[in-house]
Amino acid sequence: MDKHSIVVCILLAIITTNLIRVVPMLLIKGQISNRFLRSFLYYVPYVTLAVMTFPSMVQTTMSPLSGIVALIIGIVAAWRGMGLFPVAAICCAIVYLMDSLMSLTPALS
Repeated sequence: MDKHSIVVCILLAIITTNLIRVVPMLLIKGQISNRFLRSFLYYVPYVTLAVMTFPSMVQTTMSPLSGIVALIIGIVAAWRGMGLFPVAAICCAIVYLMDSLMSLTPALS
């Protein structure tokens, strides 16, 4: 790849990234009053985080089962009102314990 095409690629990335952020501010002047759109925009960060996090939770553990169990226990803990840090700590502990148990007993993995 020559130097010219690298510069063009970087400029296109800069333009695209900034357009995504600037165009909504230029088009939407006041507060959004549409209830559906407000609800949609409220949940977009959570869905994006879930889409990025869920595959790695299942694929980066020694066994997908430990990731799935940690996910279910984390959902239950969050549903019962626990904060982000305790839920994350519980999920990490569950994955660690399950992976440790599975490495001790080769028949389960």
